[in-house]
Amino acid sequence: MDLGIEGRVALVTGADSGIGWHTARQLLNEGATVVITDQYEDQLNAAAQRLEAKPGQLYAIPADITDTASIALLGERVTEAVGDIDILVQSAGITGAQGLFHELTDEGWTDTLLVNLMGPVRLVSEFLPSLRKGGWGRIVFVASEDGVQPYENELPYCSAKAGILALAKGLSRSYALEGLLVNSVSPAFIHTPMTDAMMEKRAAELGIPVTDAIESFLEEERPHIDLKRRGNPDEVANVITFLCSDAASFVNGSNYRVDSGSVATI
Repeated sequence: MDLGIEGRVALVTGADSGIGWHTARQLLNEGATVVITDQYEDQLNAAAQRLEAKPGQLYAIPADITDTASIALLGERVTEAVGDIDILVQSAGITGAQGLFHELTDEGWTDTLLVNLMGPVRLVSEFLPSLRKGGWGRIVFVASEDGVQPYENELPYCSAKAGILALAKGLSRSYALEGLLVNSVSPAFIHTPMTDAMMEKRAAELGIPVTDAIESFLEEERPHIDLKRRGNPDEVANVITFLCSDAASFVNGSNYRVDSGSVATI
């Protein structure tokens, strides 16, 4: 299927690994020009090398989405490199503060919300004028199953992702008649550096191998993941790429769950 992405310009955040990196690769394969961004320049440049794009098709520009000055500089550098963008994929995020509510600090809440909610808000603010110019645009937020199915030991993350779902739905109603469509994707337990760190921590706490930590996590914490495995980043990137395309021309304000049934409701 021709997704109609060829020649489009995309900005993908959180793209040095995981879902963001795999999404960038798929957009490149569909013929888009892609700017990838993440906080650390060395890791970002290494990620760009692994993408093996054609000359002039890929740009790596570091930025810290918690810093408004860094986001403004990103906007300037993206404009210098590629002009206006057509697609924004917001994939950057952190697990953030964990523990039961009474164990959390104000700082833990603030840091988690700053990255996972205010970072996306500020990115959209920076790039919305560009996205509105061409009469065709896409914004895709990477949310989480946690946004609709919160877990007691990661409430800051859950709250931020619920905010992302509300942000996406609200934005979708504002600019659709201009051709700018806004949607979200909610993964569950995908094989990324973030969940690797979670499973390594669990293994250390329980004194078991990481493979056993994954198996016990699936059984005890995510019993509704019907495939009984972690998802692959490409399985999420497939859905994101679709939402960035002409094939999704009547999809707006939607949240696509890529969770193997982890959310236990319709």
